[in-house]
Amino acid sequence: MKRSNIIWFGVFGGAIMLLTLVLGSMWLGQNARKDTDEAVHKVSLLYLDELSDRREQVVARNLQGRIQDMQTALDLMTEEDLKDDAHRQAYQLRMKQLFRLEKFAFVDTEGLIYTSQGTQDNIDEYPFDHLSLTESQIFIKDPESADKKVIIATPINLMHQGKQLVVCFMEIAMEEMLSGVSMQAQNSATFCNIYTREGNALSNTVLGGLAVEDNLLEALSHAVFDRGYSYEKVTEDFADGKRGVVSFTYDGIHETLSYVPVGGTDWLLTYLIRESVLSDEISAISRRTIHRSIVYSIVALLAVLGISIYFLAQTRRNARLILEKETAAAESRGKQEELERRLALQDQLLQEEKQRNQQDHMITAMASDYRAVYHVNLDLDDGVCYRSDPKDSTQTPQGVHFPYLKRFTFYAEQYVDPAYREGFLQFIDPERIREGLETEQILAYRYLCRRNGTEYYEMIRVAGVRHAEDRTDHRVHAIGLGLTVIDSEMRQSMAQQQALSDALKAAEQANKAKTVFLSNMSHEIRTPMNAIIGLDSIALKNPDLPARTREQLEKIGGSARHLLGLINDILDMSRIESGRMSIRNEEFSFSEIIGQINTMINAQCLDKGLVFEFSTSGRLMDYYIGDDMKLKQVLINILGNAVKFTPAPGTVFFSVECVAHLEGQSTLRFTIRDTGIGMDKEFLPRVFEAFSQENEGSANKYGSTGLGMAITKSIVELMNGSITVDSERGQGTTFVVTIPLRDSERVMNQGDGVQAHELRVLVIDDDKIDAEHARAVLEELGIVADVAFSGREGLELIGLKKARQESYSLILTDLRMPEQDGIEVTREIRKIIGMESVVVVLTAYSWEDVEEDAKQAGVDSFLTKPLFSSDVLSMLKKDAVIRKITEQSAAPADLNGRRILIAEDLEMNAEIIFDLLELEGMEYDWAQNGRICVEMFEKSAPFYYDAILMDMRMPVMNGLDAARAIRALEREDARTIPIIALTANAFDEDVQNSMQAGMNAHLSKPIES
Repeated sequence: MKRSNIIWFGVFGGAIMLLTLVLGSMWLGQNARKDTDEAVHKVSLLYLDELSDRREQVVARNLQGRIQDMQTALDLMTEEDLKDDAHRQAYQLRMKQLFRLEKFAFVDTEGLIYTSQGTQDNIDEYPFDHLSLTESQIFIKDPESADKKVIIATPINLMHQGKQLVVCFMEIAMEEMLSGVSMQAQNSATFCNIYTREGNALSNTVLGGLAVEDNLLEALSHAVFDRGYSYEKVTEDFADGKRGVVSFTYDGIHETLSYVPVGGTDWLLTYLIRESVLSDEISAISRRTIHRSIVYSIVALLAVLGISIYFLAQTRRNARLILEKETAAAESRGKQEELERRLALQDQLLQEEKQRNQQDHMITAMASDYRAVYHVNLDLDDGVCYRSDPKDSTQTPQGVHFPYLKRFTFYAEQYVDPAYREGFLQFIDPERIREGLETEQILAYRYLCRRNGTEYYEMIRVAGVRHAEDRTDHRVHAIGLGLTVIDSEMRQSMAQQQALSDALKAAEQANKAKTVFLSNMSHEIRTPMNAIIGLDSIALKNPDLPARTREQLEKIGGSARHLLGLINDILDMSRIESGRMSIRNEEFSFSEIIGQINTMINAQCLDKGLVFEFSTSGRLMDYYIGDDMKLKQVLINILGNAVKFTPAPGTVFFSVECVAHLEGQSTLRFTIRDTGIGMDKEFLPRVFEAFSQENEGSANKYGSTGLGMAITKSIVELMNGSITVDSERGQGTTFVVTIPLRDSERVMNQGDGVQAHELRVLVIDDDKIDAEHARAVLEELGIVADVAFSGREGLELIGLKKARQESYSLILTDLRMPEQDGIEVTREIRKIIGMESVVVVLTAYSWEDVEEDAKQAGVDSFLTKPLFSSDVLSMLKKDAVIRKITEQSAAPADLNGRRILIAEDLEMNAEIIFDLLELEGMEYDWAQNGRICVEMFEKSAPFYYDAILMDMRMPVMNGLDAARAIRALEREDARTIPIIALTANAFDEDVQNSMQAGMNAHLSKPIES
């Protein structure tokens, strides 16, 4: 009975062991299949993203080439080709043969199609609208049929036998269109195709021929999508033309589909990989491995059973030897445990070998687009080549392990261009790779290679074998690394970047040329204008002129000033376009400028027989802070147009309203309405465009240039305002201008002697915070202030203002500054402008120690830092300051008997200057160019001449060189004599050039008394 139990126990135990081995093998097989599917999916995403982008570029270039073929065909057309139907059909036949087309046709306005074989009236069968086509477009004819055609249509404007041809189109067979793009299966696992946004396949196969449906979207509606993907997302992406990727199971086969939009079309290029095929191939290897494991296990089990039977036989034969039996049993158990341990180790080794085989097959299958592919263990610094480049004899052979960092460092030093080498070495650093893959799935670096005498661009890409977020330690331990040649793509990108750079340089040169042209134009026009206005002004001073002659001279002067206004408009547009027009913030009398505007416009209305009505509403203040000149220019321009375009009897309305008041700022609305000729509704969107006129007769009838409203709108926008217009032909026009202005309270009474808002102030301080604080305090008082952050910068501003005859009324300079302190700056100021401006020193220290030196240098007063408005007011109320400021507007000096040296090459301009100087009782000498001027000054006695009037553009020697030559002479008056530039150049840079040459002032032509 005992022996029977032992036998049954042995049989039962063997069955249990066999069952355990079988179930364990099945469990391992299922997990291996799951791991295989996951790895295949991740590698598929990497492969599809790269491959679909490249194939899309090929398709886009093919389509663009076809569009260029269309243009080339039209460029080849001659007038002879449209002479008659025979010539036209012959031309169309040549184009069909040249570009391998099924049809090359024209369409006239009535929809009749002209082909090489005659005409046809089936325009409704074509997918484009021949009457509304505005640019070259690509269409699909019969998209749902098997015989699809590609239609490339472009708008034209040709006449043929009295018919206007409006569209030219190519009809191309789909097979011909896609001949340059491989749509065939790359292997049994990957497929490429092109679909419309509706899901129609251009190559008549759906899902690599697996689907029975004729439409991709219809086929996908029957698929089962993986988690994270949906049919709705795919249809939405196709409708919007967006790129994406989706994984699904169709008809029992698991697939991943990547889709990208094709540039210039409503097509989407897809790349399909059947992961089930790859998984099945890898799983087949796994199954064979598992089957071998099962066989090995069964053999081991049989061995164990044999040992057990042998043990039982020995037990029966040695029943009498109980001790020996127990010893043999113990030995048998030990051998059995050892055998189980060996079997477990064998299973582990087989599993590891299976995983390595899976990785090998996956990488080999997906790496066909790379010249070399590696698997790298970052922890062990171990790499192995899975795909080698047969053209690279220095590469580590396939399947051989190598030290990763050392090998790729050697590659960088031998083949990577030095300009890219440092970036390459940083890219391959293991820690940098780990950091990068924490946030990105793929890392890439492009670089220039030099190998075997060849120069080409290459790209290195890495991706984690497992993502960092999928691991418990959130670190990447192993990567896949690929090298691929991208020379053509890289050079094309570099060519595009170079083209953009060249275009930018060309634009900058064109802008510079425009500025030079405007400067030259201003000079060339102002030079004869100087003669016209000057002679007209001199002639009008004759009291014995007949009334008719005086009237004619006044009209000449008015026309000349109108032309000068046109020049100023052009220069204003140039300053606006170049961003050089600025807006001032000064206190001004609002009631004063409104009064001036009303007086001017009312007089114009009376002269023309119009009624002028003015009204105000809301809380309007007497004074605001803003740019009164720009505001006045805007309102006069609009009101002047209202008067100009309103025939008598008519009315011009002008109203001002304060529509908002908040935190010290008011918003004013100016409404100008007239009962004039008005404008068509279609013209209103273009009324503010430069040179825009509703009809060509406006310029002749009303003297309009089309620049006024463009300048007006630009100024309003610079003032943070808005302008709108409403008009109707024959009913009049209404303009509404809304401008924000800062509120201001007058800081001085009329009896104080100095009006703060009339002052021009300069602040010189190297501390930017103190300088901006001083400017803010002055602006609170309604005083506009310029700021310089060094003594040198301040002296340049003072010289520039002096040259333009706009000297500062008040100059505030810091006492302690680097390079030049406040006293040294004051001495230089007095050398430039004399004693005409008030100079005040700002200091945070006691000034008793420097007061005497400061007074001797020309300092008028001191103020303590930080600056307060009350300090400024107190200083401005001092009698000495009031007297000095008011002296700046005193009567001009007596010029009688002064001797002037005139340098002017044009005799007419010189004669005008002679007459103007004689009117003031001055004497003069004339030099015909700059060299004669220098010689005459050099030969004269010191201080013989009181000033020099110097034309800028003269033959032999220009005014700038002549001024430099005079300043370089070794005589006592060479550095002090005033040299005044006379030029038609009206730009600030021209003023700066004259100052740098040593001139003291700059007057723009034309010159008037």
